[in-house]
Formats: sequence, structure tokens, C-alpha cells
Amino acid sequence: MKRLLITGANSYIGTSFENYIKANFGKEYVIHTVDMIDGSWREKNFSGYDAVFHVAGIAHSDNGKISPEREKIYYAVNTDLTVETAKKAKADGVGQFIFMSSAIVYGGSAPIGKNKIITKDTHTSPANCYGDSKVQAENGILPLNDESFKVVVLRPPMIYGKGSKGNYPILARMALKMPIFPYVKNQRSMLYVENLCEFVRLMIENVESGIFWPQNAEYSNTSEMVRMIAEVHGKKVRLIKGFRWALKILGCFVGLANKAFGNLSYDMSMSDYAVNYRVCGLKESIERTEG
Repeated sequence: MKRLLITGANSYIGTSFENYIKANFGKEYVIHTVDMIDGSWREKNFSGYDAVFHVAGIAHSDNGKISPEREKIYYAVNTDLTVETAKKAKADGVGQFIFMSSAIVYGGSAPIGKNKIITKDTHTSPANCYGDSKVQAENGILPLNDESFKVVVLRPPMIYGKGSKGNYPILARMALKMPIFPYVKNQRSMLYVENLCEFVRLMIENVESGIFWPQNAEYSNTSEMVRMIAEVHGKKVRLIKGFRWALKILGCFVGLANKAFGNLSYDMSMSDYAVNYRVCGLKESIERTEG
């Protein structure tokens, strides 16, 4: 039986992973969670755990210019806390450290009408302090990897699922309220949360190390996703062409337009793994999310 420690209480990813394991592999794993907010975690003994899954961090939710004070918080939590936790895990004899990074290390989405396909050879190019704080955390923990301490860095694209935050709930609300929706031909990599959970489990089971890019087996199109969400609720959304020019103009002033309708995808080959981790296809994942 493997013993796992999740660092970061009440996080969406951590809670989803714990629930997934308990529902599907409850007899094979023991999971504990530690809160990272008050600093008491430093007194906890990490020895005895096979792996630490580090999900504590600040997600990027600021609009416009970020103050210097806010920037310091991003680096303190996303970078410094991550490196300190990894060093403690190694010193305490933990065998593996899994870090939730993000596709944000490659910058934002390409503007509407332009492609952005990331390959294993694409260099990181963060566009803000949030992305850079993730890159700096990666740079701080990857050198800790050795034969007795395996470091895994996950760079997932947008994660969605029941109870998720971010852009997906916005699209879901639109799907339920709007009878028509602009059709834009875009391509985005996304990752259903249960697919992520299974991927993390396999990382632990196989004692992996290195950088990984899990994603769904299918690319997503924003307009088609809105239509699929509506269908789950018995509603119809008519997709209308001809709005691309207006959305391109809007994207120059409103970042959300490019986030929703821009292009950002991983080359599919970089997300292959020896064992299938995609427990859900796109259609079923939307049904589970909206159910």
C-alpha cells in the first residue's frame, strides 16, 4: 500500500485526486493532506510517504497590471514554497515529488486566427509573473532529482471538471443563457480532471521522473464545446459564423477573448504515455462535469 501526502488543503486538484483515488483505488493507497498556509507543515515529518503531490499555489486571477507586492506573493508561494517543500521531502526520505506546473510557462494563447502549437522543443516563455513563478519553481526542484528522489513536473493545459474554476464555468453559463454563439475555428488542448488524476496515479505507480504534458486525447474547439454543454442540458445553441473579425478586435482590448477563442495546443505525441490515462473522452467528460 502506497502512502501519499498532498501539500495544499482544500485545493481543487488535490481534493479531486483524493476523491478519485478513494473511489477507484481506495485499498491501494493511503492519502494524507497538509495545510501549507500557517507554516506548521514545517514541523511535520514527511518520512514514510512514498510520494508528495504538491498542489499548493496561487492561481493567476489578476486582471491588468500586477502590483509589485502581489508579484512578491506569487514568487513566495509558487516558487519559494515549492522549492522548500521539495527539499524537505528529499531530506525526510520521500521517494518522489510531483509538482503541478502549467502550460502557462509557454505564455498565453495565440491571438484569434493565429496558431500556437507547442512541442517538446518549445522553450518556456512566460508572459507574466505567474508563469515565471512556475518556471522558477521548476528550475529549483528539477536539480534535486536523483536515483532515490524522483521529481515529476506536470505542465497540463486548462483543467476542467465538476466544480472547476476558470474559463470553463464561464463557457457553461454562456451555453445555458445564449441561444446563439459565435463560431470560431480554434484549437485548444484541455485536460479533464479525472484524466489528470489517473495520470498522477500512474506517475506514482511507475515512480516516474521528468517533465510531462498530459492532455485529453482530443483537441477542443470553444464554440463546439459550448454547443456540447448546452446539449447535455437539453438546450440548443446555434453557432453563427462571421463574428471572427469582431472577436479579433475585441481580443486587442479584452484578454478573455483570446483566452476563449485563441489557439493553444500541445502536439499530441508529447502527451503519449505507455499506459492509457484518458479514462474519459471529451463528450463523456462534459456529461460528467455537467451532470
